Amino acid sequence: MKYSKAATIQKTHHLPTLKFEDQQLTSFAGLLVFHRLFNVINLRERLRQCFRHQAVGSIFGNGRIVLLLIVHFILGFRHLREMRFHADDPIVQRTVGLKRLPDVATVSRALAGTDEQSVNKLQKLLTDVVLDRLLALQLATVTLDFDGSVLSTGRIAEGTAVGFNRKKKGQRSYYPLFCTVAQTGQVLDVLHRSGNVHDSNGAEAFIRGCVGHIRQALPGVRIEARLDGAFFGDQIVSLLDQLGVDYSISVPFTRLPALKEIVEKRELWYHGSAGVQYFELQWKPKSWRRRHRFVVICNEVKIQSKEPVQLDLFEPFKTGCDFKVVISNKSLSVPRLIDFHNGRGSQEGIFGELKSDNALAYVPTRTWTGNQTYMLAALLAHNLTRELQMCTKAPLRKTNPKRASLWPFMNINTVRRQIVQRAGRLIRPQGRLVLSMSANAAVKKDMLQILDALKGAA
Repeated sequence: MKYSKAATIQKTHHLPTLKFEDQQLTSFAGLLVFHRLFNVINLRERLRQCFRHQAVGSIFGNGRIVLLLIVHFILGFRHLREMRFHADDPIVQRTVGLKRLPDVATVSRALAGTDEQSVNKLQKLLTDVVLDRLLALQLATVTLDFDGSVLSTGRIAEGTAVGFNRKKKGQRSYYPLFCTVAQTGQVLDVLHRSGNVHDSNGAEAFIRGCVGHIRQALPGVRIEARLDGAFFGDQIVSLLDQLGVDYSISVPFTRLPALKEIVEKRELWYHGSAGVQYFELQWKPKSWRRRHRFVVICNEVKIQSKEPVQLDLFEPFKTGCDFKVVISNKSLSVPRLIDFHNGRGSQEGIFGELKSDNALAYVPTRTWTGNQTYMLAALLAHNLTRELQMCTKAPLRKTNPKRASLWPFMNINTVRRQIVQRAGRLIRPQGRLVLSMSANAAVKKDMLQILDALKGAA
């Protein structure tokens, strides 16, 4: 169908007069799908139970304030002071279950007033949400990735310390240890730590606890673990063997002169794909109790030339080897073991999303438990965004050598743009509450599909 020029172009020389009125308008009409998800998993009551032991110090209740924080992060806000920009939004109010939202000072005081028991219960809720999803999937194998991530802050807060910080040297920080599930891309659990500890500090008890959660919820499931070189040690390896966990751990072999000498003297290498060479051996450091499977990998890389580039001539390049060593108890062939271990890089994508598109890297208060509560709310927002996508679509992938997530997840920022950040108006024709939105075909299709899927999940 063709349109005339008059029906297509409009004059925009004059700006409309700006007028502010108290209307039932919302900028986050798509938050309705999260409201339905919260009802499906009974999130409001479960959050209330986390703070039930505390004397009620606020009319709002700490459970609702944490729910408000989760919604705050889903909407794309980061700082506490930004709450005033959605304080009068009717859909936000209905999702949290309040007629008016608390001000920033009230939320800050509530965070500062949380205790260790509340944090432990919130942490258990974080784990339970992930375990519920794993129980529904009934997977034969669950892959756990362990790694720490630095959370820097310019302020002095309880529990922060100056430690190793590659990007902001000398700045105080926290250094929590995370456990993520590769199949769902969710954070299973977190170990809160100050910024001046080594990666492996407290790792043994944390790993034992995470494996215990999976074993209790899914008896008989096969558990895999992937860790970087900071966790390499006889105690961690022996623990994983004792727990019956399949593992692969990067080896900082430059700190092991005997192993380095074996690699230097090795003449027979097996050739893999894309310039990869490898060999394996049964070996142990002198202080270890028994031998293990070590796989030595050599990746062919180009050596950067420091000389001036002559663009009009053929410029040959030199190649070198980038060495990597992995210790594992898995019986996979070496190429498949390499793929399996390299798959742990997906965890860095989760950390990147949590820090750039969520509020993980922000430290809002001066109290240890307040900052823990804030971080757990950010992790819950991430897990629930993934849960929404898993509730509404069937898995599109099967388990592959790299253990990629079973769903090609949308980034939380994409979810905000395509679903959450939609204008709407609450109206009551004939006394019935209706959320009126623009008739965009793509938005209508996605919203109705999600709501129908959540209705079936309930």
